[in-house]
Amino acid sequence: MEQNTKDLSVLAHIKQLTEKEEHLYGKPDLTDEDVKNLHTVKSELDQYRDLLRQRRAFRDAGDDPNRAKMRSNDTIGHYKE
Repeated sequence: MEQNTKDLSVLAHIKQLTEKEEHLYGKPDLTDEDVKNLHTVKSELDQYRDLLRQRRAFRDAGDDPNRAKMRSNDTIGHYKE
C-alpha cells in the first residue's frame, strides 16, 4: 500500500505540473518570466516522469520501487538523445 501511495503522490505532482504547463501554454503572450517558469516546469516534469518510470520498472522486475531516485536533468537529457 505504501508503494502505491508514493506512486499516487508522484502522479499528483505530475498532474499539478501539467496543469501549470497547460496554463502557461494557454497564455496569448508569454513574458520572459513565463518562459523561464515554463522551462522549469518542463524540467521538473521530466524528472518526475522519470522517477515514476523507475518505480514501475523496479516493481515490474520484482525489486523495491523505493530504490528509484530523482535524477538530474543532465542525466535524463542524455537518455532522450
